[in-house]
Amino acid sequence: MVMDTMLESTIGVSNTEDLIIEAVRDLVKDEIKRYIKQKIEENPAIKSEMKEAVALFIDAKAREAYAVVKLGKAAAELGVQVVPPEMKAKLGKDLASLIEKEMNQVFEKM
Repeated sequence: MVMDTMLESTIGVSNTEDLIIEAVRDLVKDEIKRYIKQKIEENPAIKSEMKEAVALFIDAKAREAYAVVKLGKAAAELGVQVVPPEMKAKLGKDLASLIEKEMNQVFEKM
């Protein structure tokens, strides 16, 4: 009970058992990662295939981000076409600002 109180007050843990379970879970994860890395290092064919798969995955994610941006652009263009002419200039400036902001956020995440 004294240990629980000390842990709660020093590191904000509500339950010592939760802390132990979390630590053991992290240790098991680390051991599994070590085992998988060892198996990958032992087999050059798998290592090469994994590298290729990761490269394809990253490429796919980049293409997905590009597609989302392109869809957003198309939707914005459609929106501008349905706006009354007297509002187009203001809307165009607002959309350009918004798109620039969103694009910067997308590129920061990449």
